[in-house]
Amino acid sequence: MLSKIYTPKQIEILKACRNSDWFMLINHGAKRSGKTQLDNDLFLAELRKVRQTADQLGIDTPQYILAGYSLGNIQDNILTELSNKYGFEFKFDKYNNFNLFGVKVIQTSHGSISGLGRIRGMTAFGAYINEASLANQEVFDEIKARCSGKGARIIADTNPDHPEHWLLKDYIKSGASGILSNHFSLDDNTFLDERYVREIKATTPKGMFYDRGVKGLWVSGDGVVYPQFDRQKHSITADQARQINFDRIIAGVDWGWEHYGAIVAIGVKGRSYCVIEEDATKHRYINGWIEAAKGMITRYGNIPFYCDPARPEHIAAFQKAGIQAYFGNNRVLSGIEAVATLMQNDLFMIVYDECPRFREEIFKYIWKKNSAEPLKEMDDVLCAIRYGIYSDMTVSTNPEPDKQMDQAKKLKGMI
Repeated sequence: MLSKIYTPKQIEILKACRNSDWFMLINHGAKRSGKTQLDNDLFLAELRKVRQTADQLGIDTPQYILAGYSLGNIQDNILTELSNKYGFEFKFDKYNNFNLFGVKVIQTSHGSISGLGRIRGMTAFGAYINEASLANQEVFDEIKARCSGKGARIIADTNPDHPEHWLLKDYIKSGASGILSNHFSLDDNTFLDERYVREIKATTPKGMFYDRGVKGLWVSGDGVVYPQFDRQKHSITADQARQINFDRIIAGVDWGWEHYGAIVAIGVKGRSYCVIEEDATKHRYINGWIEAAKGMITRYGNIPFYCDPARPEHIAAFQKAGIQAYFGNNRVLSGIEAVATLMQNDLFMIVYDECPRFREEIFKYIWKKNSAEPLKEMDDVLCAIRYGIYSDMTVSTNPEPDKQMDQAKKLKGMI
């Protein structure tokens, strides 16, 4: 029975897909709500349909587009899930493409304009676009234009973004007859453990992150970026910090000149993160930052420095000076959510009295009006904290420096 493998929401969508002539299916909403699992199965069904169409047309090798923010995201969100569920063993050619059910699947990244090169000029019999709200709009439009083969259809899934996002306005709310759009909330996934759902709801930061992550709503930020910060709960003294036997110490770096640059040292204990030192100033040349970083190394050992990837020449200078410097993960909203979640769950601490720039920024760092982007003001130490914490969260299981660098680049869509 379908009810044993699909939720009522998923069954409703499967029936709608079977009973209508659609060109684009967009499933959007909360994390862990069942969107991608359903779309992965629909992707397999579409490949079988494409093969049948190609047989009718006498086409030996029909092509299909599989797009994600990066090739790494495609692997994690789609291919690994399909391998685990159905036992597929994908064999990739030198361009990272593969064949399945007699269809050539062309993988491309849509997170930057470079993704155009892999699909420009091709004729596709369909596309599956994962994390569609993160797509460069020009790449998204090109994918749509490439889907000109007979009967081509596009599957897209996404978590919500801000309410002025082009995907919401131009597609989901367009009312076009060929578009099926479906909203998911966390509660739509009836297979999730009740305790898990309860804990997710209790521990997700209230406001924008809760509305998006649990309710699946397209909402913007409002007010300060970190309303979860509580000076009384999240502040400790330098003496208290020295009493903690940290599992490891890391550093985050945000480059600056006319605005503040910053290096922060962060102690990690279990799932908790504690900012134990900040060094923030303007108009400091790279040699000065190298000296500051080496000072932290003297105090804390040969710690990793997760840096703003916007200045690769500065990262190279750190590395040349013998500093373990890596590209920081610059997924801004995901990084902010990670830090906000720590604050929400009292897993964030800071030596408040020793971090004067943090004190200046924390209550003045705000969202852009009607947007899900923070205003690029009063954010320098906070960006350094985000680089350090979020990068550590995503690479700490890889102890080897080279693997850490590759993973950081992968998460940023650089490889």
